[in-house]
Amino acid sequence: MSWFYRSLIRPALFTQDSEAIHNRTLAALGWAARQQWACRALDCAYGVPELPLELFGLRFPNPVGLAAGMDKQAAAVPVWKSLGFGFSELGGVTWHAQPGNPLPRMFRAVADEALVNRMGFNNGGARVLAERLADWREQGRWPNHPVGINLGKSKVTPLNEAADDYANSLRVLWPHADFFVVNVSSPNTPNLRQLQDKSALDEILAALQQVNSKQARSAKTPNSKPQTRNHPKPILVKVAPDLTFEALDEILELVGPRQLAGIVATNTTIARPATDDARLNQIYAETGGLSGRPLRARSTEVIRHLFRQTKGAVPIIGVGGISCAADAWEKITAGASLVQVYSGLVYEGPGLVRDIVQGLRWRLEVEGLSELRAAVGTKAC
Repeated sequence: MSWFYRSLIRPALFTQDSEAIHNRTLAALGWAARQQWACRALDCAYGVPELPLELFGLRFPNPVGLAAGMDKQAAAVPVWKSLGFGFSELGGVTWHAQPGNPLPRMFRAVADEALVNRMGFNNGGARVLAERLADWREQGRWPNHPVGINLGKSKVTPLNEAADDYANSLRVLWPHADFFVVNVSSPNTPNLRQLQDKSALDEILAALQQVNSKQARSAKTPNSKPQTRNHPKPILVKVAPDLTFEALDEILELVGPRQLAGIVATNTTIARPATDDARLNQIYAETGGLSGRPLRARSTEVIRHLFRQTKGAVPIIGVGGISCAADAWEKITAGASLVQVYSGLVYEGPGLVRDIVQGLRWRLEVEGLSELRAAVGTKAC
């Protein structure tokens, strides 16, 4: 199936503008998500054997998740489970609706199996996303895997008001997700990465945890007893691959005080690989974040550092350049408990999740390991 996609389907798709075909594909998946028979058909074609694990108090059917950016508007929430994903991360979403950066803003570096994008958090805003998620639940179409939401800062919001901006989004979206990821590392919103500074990030996380605790105390879950107290939702931070190890260590200093559930490593990079290919250089000259194969090594390096520094005490979601089971295994043995894909899905097609999970199961058997968590960080030293 992967060969069929790469050889026949992908060439046809790649004749079209990158963002345009992304939108058309998502529209088709959104239609399929509303048809039970279509989801069952996708599950038959792309369903994967379970490789379960528990993390953040949640059960994941397998460790391969959909990265943020693929389904910003929650257009196809039920379909990701049908494609085999063990979890999905929606967004990024901002408090205010915004169109994002001018077109064109997404580019393929095909020879390197990479993407460059400067989308700029294009989305309908947190309130619209909350309504859409509530609608999926009301239709009984909610997936039976964890769903996360990636929170970004609105472009119109000044940096000194960022904490309120993030907190407003969390307040309206809190009932609709299992975990949240604080995105302060996208290169496509002006000055956003300044919020990775320890003091700025501390202010944001303090505001978020205040909302988190208040929502947990006041929320009522279906079928719960009146005296049942909900738990705060796991909150993670997504870091840039361009940070120094010293800057990463400063972020880690906030894990305990701000009760961070984990780290997502990494976002896209502003760095570019050296190449003599004129076409690649033309793509790499575009402003934006680079994802895909060229990011793989640096992402793994960051994961390994975070795992070493925390001695494995802080869960890590590894993302960046994963296009096969070997790449996922590299991230896991470097210290990631879960992994996510985006660009790999574009280049390898919808069979990627199944290929990765089957490959991970085979590696565990070869290594004589009974569960995935036994492999986490085994090559971090």
